[in-house]
Amino acid sequence: MNKFDRIQELHSILTNRRTPISLQDLAERMECAPSTVKRLINKFRNELGAPIVYERNRNGYLLLKTEPRRYEMPGLWFSVSELHALLTIHELLSRLQPGMLQAELTPFRQRIEKILLANKAENSELLKRVRIFNVAGRPSLPEHFSRAATATLTRKRLEIRYHSRSRNRITIRIISPQRIIYYRENWYLDGWCHQAEDLRTFSFDRIRKSRLIDQATIEISDEDLDDHFTPAYGLFAGPINNRAVLKFQPQRARWVADEQWHPDQKGNWHDDGSYTLEIPYSDSCELLLDILKYGPDVEVLEPKELRDEVRNRLNSALKNYE
Repeated sequence: MNKFDRIQELHSILTNRRTPISLQDLAERMECAPSTVKRLINKFRNELGAPIVYERNRNGYLLLKTEPRRYEMPGLWFSVSELHALLTIHELLSRLQPGMLQAELTPFRQRIEKILLANKAENSELLKRVRIFNVAGRPSLPEHFSRAATATLTRKRLEIRYHSRSRNRITIRIISPQRIIYYRENWYLDGWCHQAEDLRTFSFDRIRKSRLIDQATIEISDEDLDDHFTPAYGLFAGPINNRAVLKFQPQRARWVADEQWHPDQKGNWHDDGSYTLEIPYSDSCELLLDILKYGPDVEVLEPKELRDEVRNRLNSALKNYE
């Protein structure tokens, strides 16, 4: 029997008793040595926070039922390296969006640190050795994220007061949330907009107010969500209606060839060391920004409309320096 099974057995025995049970009786019922039972009790009490007390006058152990339930039975036992990995994930989440889920994640982190301490494992190196830089991330309020997550997981509708950057105006939207997306340093909510009667993507940082509505969401199948949001290039996707062909100069090609811009992209090397990348897309807005950041290292070969867009943007940029 492994340690997890032993803890579960101990938990079951103590939960079903109203009077203390002696160490010897526990050992006999669990078919192990008294010293093993004592180690399990200490782990259960110190690492999992179980309110186990020893009543000396009755020579037995008792799990207090009157205390608030502040402990949880673990679903898995983790090794020290796995616990460090979990802490790294916690650190990643806290750096991705400072303050988001802090109240929910802090007890989780404290529990892991307590277990590591009990196993004499150092955790002080984590903050020194793991660095996560959130570049161009736009902060959003944790309460909006929390409500959106609750609505998404409980399949309830969400009302938001939303400021659109493109139109520079605020509207009230009722949404049937479908998915929460983390993309390019920012969080988004994919959902069915009841005003537009269509699927839309909302940026968390543009939500000004939010509240849960006790009404079931309109369900959109995974296949329909993937068909709408996934096929074309970028987050603000849609049905594919174009394919971009980009030619990268040799000095940049070595990096681009290892990048994934889209799951269905196609790449080809040429004798002069240049690299051609073919990408499906719907809206050119996001793709245009990615092309422009490569400056003279990339040329749009097709389609002509995208080539013209890039040329016009570059000409406009040059006028700023005349």
